[in-house]
Amino acid sequence: MKSTPFPWPYPRWIAHRGAGKLAPENTLAAFRCGAAHGYRMFECDVKLSADGVPFLLHDATLERTTNAGDALGSGLSSVAGEHPWGTLALLDAGSWHSRAFAGEPLPTFEAVARYCVRNRYHLNIEIKPTPGTEYHTGQVVARHAARLWHGAAVPPLLSSFDVPALEGALQDQPDLPRGLLLEELWTGWLETALRLGCVAVICDHALWDTASVAQARNAGLRTLSYTVNDEATAQRLMDLGTDGIITDRVDLFSPA
Repeated sequence: MKSTPFPWPYPRWIAHRGAGKLAPENTLAAFRCGAAHGYRMFECDVKLSADGVPFLLHDATLERTTNAGDALGSGLSSVAGEHPWGTLALLDAGSWHSRAFAGEPLPTFEAVARYCVRNRYHLNIEIKPTPGTEYHTGQVVARHAARLWHGAAVPPLLSSFDVPALEGALQDQPDLPRGLLLEELWTGWLETALRLGCVAVICDHALWDTASVAQARNAGLRTLSYTVNDEATAQRLMDLGTDGIITDRVDLFSPA
């Protein structure tokens, strides 16, 4: 079994969560920072609010990257997906990083998508569901992506560690490209990627070697890596012939 050929339109270098560590992750400020360093492709995490609005956040909970502890008060849930967008939109998602970004809000997926489409930037959307909502989140994120990139020359790449999320994306928008995220090469990973109609596998960089790259390539799949922050690792992956490198070090690696 082999993946259906997909013309690969994406650059090799991908800025992790917008700009890695240089700006508050998964915010528009981070995307602008990454773009200022010459990056034309970004990775971000998307989940759903309680009322179904897709927005950017990596963690299941709010504490690490927002002021939710102070803003929401005691006794209220810290699980991001349990709050409506009207509440989430008021949070400060920048002060945790540095004073320069104080007041930076959580962005909606729509705002980030419009920024990327208007500037012809590419996007790797990691579907990051609140536990228990995997399939539904995959459906909704894919549906919004299809609408927001309608008519665009290059579609976004949808990815997830959650197989049900990718199943939801496949069911709702089969024409959008998908990638299976892996932190280990579990039994059946290749067969699962093919069953989901994926065009790529996105691995912890340490998992790629001559054998695993050959497995993916022989199945017609592209090979991407996260999160690569040193030159020796990047060179090893380029020598292996992998297709994409996700990095925090937008200040170290030139994407040219």
